[in-house]
Amino acid sequence: MEESGYESVLCVKPDVHVYRIPPRATNRGYRREMYRETVMVVYPHPLLGLRAAEWQLDQPSWSGRLRITAKGQMAYIKLEDRTSGELFAQAPVDQFPGIAVESVTDSSRYFVIRIEDGNGRRAFIGIGFGDRGDAFDFNVALQDHFKWVKQQGEFAKQAQNPDQSPKLDLGFKEGQTIKLNIAVSSTLA
Repeated sequence: MEESGYESVLCVKPDVHVYRIPPRATNRGYRREMYRETVMVVYPHPLLGLRAAEWQLDQPSWSGRLRITAKGQMAYIKLEDRTSGELFAQAPVDQFPGIAVESVTDSSRYFVIRIEDGNGRRAFIGIGFGDRGDAFDFNVALQDHFKWVKQQGEFAKQAQNPDQSPKLDLGFKEGQTIKLNIAVSSTLA
């Protein structure tokens, strides 16, 4: 499928919060428990996954606007300043669900995204929405984009390999006739 030359905006949310999250101990997720001033990292349980409750939700590292854009098959989550529009961070998303965007297990309003700079460096950060509806819109915008990407791929396959099965011929053959019995009721008023 060819790459589109324009960028379309899929979703804009004016209020998003960014949180620092600890590095994962394994690839299965992590769990962090805080005890006043001491931080204790507990090895992850495979069923617990990512948890937003351990991110110090009352102290976001940054707040601003979130924009999801698409260019061709790629989607981009852009975190921007509310007033100036200056880019804070960007997360390219090549598939959803995937490693670029992960939901947390204890809330529908928080996600972990993988941001990248222009030099190939990557980092995982937590993002959260104040409203559950905003989080729903974020999720649906990504789902809809990748549903569209999948459909475009299927259309391209169909265009390259048209259906080779015999076509159904519903026309009359030469000399074939059909008889119709139409009952006409005559009611006099």
